[in-house]
Amino acid sequence: MSATPVPQRRQRLQRSELAVPATSTRFLTKARDSAADVVFIDLEDAVTPRMKDEARRMAVEALAGDWGHKTMAVRINGLDTPWALEDLLAVATHAPRLDLVLLPKAGTAFDVRFVDHVLTLLERRHQRAEPLGLELLIETAQGLAHAEEIASSCQRLEAMIFGVGDYSVDMRTQDPVFGRPSERYAILTNADEQGKRELHWNDQWHFALARVANACRANGLRAIDGPYTDFADAPGYRAAARRAAALGFEGKWAIHPSQIELANEIFSPSTQDRAWAAQVLQSLADADERGDGAVNAGGVLVDLAHGKQARLIDERYRLIERNLPGKK
Repeated sequence: MSATPVPQRRQRLQRSELAVPATSTRFLTKARDSAADVVFIDLEDAVTPRMKDEARRMAVEALAGDWGHKTMAVRINGLDTPWALEDLLAVATHAPRLDLVLLPKAGTAFDVRFVDHVLTLLERRHQRAEPLGLELLIETAQGLAHAEEIASSCQRLEAMIFGVGDYSVDMRTQDPVFGRPSERYAILTNADEQGKRELHWNDQWHFALARVANACRANGLRAIDGPYTDFADAPGYRAAARRAAALGFEGKWAIHPSQIELANEIFSPSTQDRAWAAQVLQSLADADERGDGAVNAGGVLVDLAHGKQARLIDERYRLIERNLPGKK
């Protein structure tokens, strides 16, 4: 047993992940010009059954374009559908620009290993220059129950996403808007001196989000929050993203271009964060020269754990800088 932190398997910038239907050339063009870190071309929920074959062809065609620094993903259809295998064959064989395969509704480690093995065989057969990464959605009760097992299932896996939409369906919550808090998940406080009681709202997704985030960090994966479908509610999206960031997530889906900048902002170190990190690192360096392991910084004890936090902030900022348009 080791107390050593697990290093991240693959470092990619994934503050915002924009969903784009494979069948919409107009949306694909907008996605190409957007500020999204990751774009996933959807073959699953955004495509009707009669359009599955055409969507697959259009996804491969779209990936032949110039997507710049963006990380490109394709969400295949679920393994319980008749389209999943053909999706994998097409994107792994004919889309060299593809970076990630997005697996929906991962229920057990077997699901992930199956996709991993298929991709390995296709990469060998077609001598693919760069192995494909894998990200997946935890969006069922079964998937969440096996989150830790799934997170450790294969080395190709890079990220897990909490898919609140299908998870809501599977849990029978009857929520009409996915990602937004429910007024039904609340309790009344005790009465005050005047007999008044307040309605105390709770976060019904805290358990699922925390479990996904912990499983990811325990296995060196990126933790990504899923959709907030009321795209006209910018304050609501911002609050949900901030909640996810506080739990250790490093990005969130955008189901509309208006959500991209919000995600990029919230999952980037702020000016204050960077100033704090620089001050902490300098204070600890000065303390080290004096032979001290901790230092008083404005009435707050700063020690080596704070130094680790400061270095993570600095590394995050440098990763963002490297991925800015025009950077090489």
